[in-house]
Amino acid sequence: MWQQITYAHEHTTIDLSGVKKDADCRLDEFAQTLAEFKNLKKLGVARIIDVTARGMGRNLAYVQKMSEASGLKILVSTGYYKEPFLPPEVYELSEQELAQIMIRELTAGIEGSGLKASLIGEIGTSQGQMEPVERKVFRAAARAHLETGAPLSTHTTLGTLGLEQLQLFKEMGVDLTKVYIGHVDLSHDVDYILRLLDTGANVGFDTVGKLKYAPDTERIQELLAIEQHGLTGQVLLSMDITRKSHLKINGGPGYAYLLENFVPAALKAGVSREACEQMLVKNAQRLYKEEA
Repeated sequence: MWQQITYAHEHTTIDLSGVKKDADCRLDEFAQTLAEFKNLKKLGVARIIDVTARGMGRNLAYVQKMSEASGLKILVSTGYYKEPFLPPEVYELSEQELAQIMIRELTAGIEGSGLKASLIGEIGTSQGQMEPVERKVFRAAARAHLETGAPLSTHTTLGTLGLEQLQLFKEMGVDLTKVYIGHVDLSHDVDYILRLLDTGANVGFDTVGKLKYAPDTERIQELLAIEQHGLTGQVLLSMDITRKSHLKINGGPGYAYLLENFVPAALKAGVSREACEQMLVKNAQRLYKEEA
């Protein structure tokens, strides 16, 4: 296997339980997560991109403790998620004021923690539509990107609206090679994914193992098609663990499923080792080069 692997879209801890009214959506089992992260390090993982943004239960002390205990570098983010998970400030402040918060967290640090955000995200859109307040967040995030050059990581609900997200960014002057469109493996549409890639943007096959949404066999067939088009240099892989029940000890796939199950199956199906190395190592090093 490879070294210097990056998990491109994860949550060390997250709390969406209030809105979802489901305690399973509060991922806060430190010991169990630590055991899984230590295993990831043995498997060659060096970095976790943590996209738990403002209003999602972001807990920097928890993340710092996890990083120190596991030996993994965890990059943290700024920004805001999507309806109905947005904190009051998103409704109360202007687009410019929201951009300034993100810029401050990217350049000066977050809430006295000594940590600076390394990216903006995950910022999201609803299924099939971009709500006005979500558009406001995307525009504010674009402003922060233009000021700092920070990568942008998005959430697409079931893979929808990736092209609309990119169109907004393009209109704002964003460098699309610094954009990561998340969860496109849930779209069930390889032609749509290829259209996203043709813009120069990066995409995430980052819900690997979430079989009730899409079978991994489908994900692998789409990756084979992407490799045939010579575009695996823009694809990143991850699991998007967000629930207690996603942890292996609780009956879920666990963080290591990507490397222990999915990648071997992809290789067996014909995805090349070179493509896997791109998707696990090289693409993240390019997108997050200042942190490589």
